[in-house]
Amino acid sequence: MSLHVIFVRHGETLWHAENRYAGSTDIALTERGHAQSRALADWAEQAELTAVFASPLTRSQETARDSAVSTGLPLSVDERLRELDFGIAEGLTRAEMQQRFPDHLSAFKSDPVTNHFPKGEDPLAASDRYLEFLTDLQVDHREGRVLVVGHSTAIRLALCRILGLPLRQYRRTFPFLANCALNEVVLDDGVPSLLTLNRPVTPGALK
Repeated sequence: MSLHVIFVRHGETLWHAENRYAGSTDIALTERGHAQSRALADWAEQAELTAVFASPLTRSQETARDSAVSTGLPLSVDERLRELDFGIAEGLTRAEMQQRFPDHLSAFKSDPVTNHFPKGEDPLAASDRYLEFLTDLQVDHREGRVLVVGHSTAIRLALCRILGLPLRQYRRTFPFLANCALNEVVLDDGVPSLLTLNRPVTPGALK
């Protein structure tokens, strides 16, 4: 039996233009972000989904809610899907980090797992909670197509763990996740395969 999990980064937020590290900060969507979530909902309506999940952060729930409404499925919120807390880097741009703590930023660039920002969440712990979520998901949904709306860093960490890739390379292996693009993993009797990455939400992206 095959379970398809479609990981989606939430729509554009108010901090997107300046590329501020949102992390655990609860930031709302922009008008463009809402338009992206509506486009995702149009895709979801035809995608034969069996469940819709979101992180507890507003930007994730707002994005997922449109898809839940369009499919008639309940929106399930799971705390384990939240974004990392970036600690001292929360709310800052790279330029501001370079000014305030250049040594921490340099170490982070070298190895963002071992040298994650002080007072922030350990990326290994974040990937553990994502794997725990997926383990429980496979118990409740042994087959079907599940939409999971989450966050850029947490999803990239999860993809590395699912696919057996080095966690410390998550930023190089997956340098960018587009807002509301499709990142689909199939678990075929528990064996993972990556089917799509950053696939735009268009009528041709259904299968």
